[in-house]
Amino acid sequence: MRYALFYTPPADHDLTQIASRWLGRDAYSGALLPQPDHTPFSAERLAELTHAPRRYGFHATLKAPFELSEDSHENQLVSAMERFCQSQAAFNMPKLKVGRLGPFFALVPDSNARDLNRFAAECVRGFENLRAPMRDADYARRNPDKLEQQQRAYLQKWGYPYIFDAFRFHMTLTGPVPTEEADEMEQVLRSLFDPYLQAPLLCDHLTLFREVEKAGPFTVHTSIPLAPSPARKAPTL
Repeated sequence: MRYALFYTPPADHDLTQIASRWLGRDAYSGALLPQPDHTPFSAERLAELTHAPRRYGFHATLKAPFELSEDSHENQLVSAMERFCQSQAAFNMPKLKVGRLGPFFALVPDSNARDLNRFAAECVRGFENLRAPMRDADYARRNPDKLEQQQRAYLQKWGYPYIFDAFRFHMTLTGPVPTEEADEMEQVLRSLFDPYLQAPLLCDHLTLFREVEKAGPFTVHTSIPLAPSPARKAPTL
């Protein structure tokens, strides 16, 4: 059993709905969904290009997948989330846009993401006491020799290399896309997602995803609201 702390909009949010159909899977229900059929890609090719993110569902990683330590259990994790979320105020995120991360496509912030970066760092630190040490096989799978020195140090200490100053908020939409298909993919994604990216999202909850079997799909376990931001608190009468 593995767990992860992700950001994802609510199940009924328009962006969640369109992204789930794009990926072919709803992370809230676990249901497989028909993917769009009005793209230049065949159904088989689109399924191949979205295979990797389909397993995780529509999300942005805040604390990467981890196993619980031997003396921790799921109820402790949920209780820790409740306490953590009470200490974190909701905040407006930057608007998102379709972007390229190497050969991958994802939704990324279109401006400074200082609050997001801070929140992600707090998520990494806030649950570290519940995480089991990384297995040697999982460490090797990250290809540590290809990481920068600081990223390798993060991997050794925190179980994930892309945190703190190496963190980049992103909501993955594809696996690696070959160069000859990249421009066409970008056009498809912009056409599909741009209408849903006109306003900033509100980060007002933290979502726990769970992987029941190794290499199996991640599904939403629970979503816990953050504390109201000062600007959103009801006025005192």
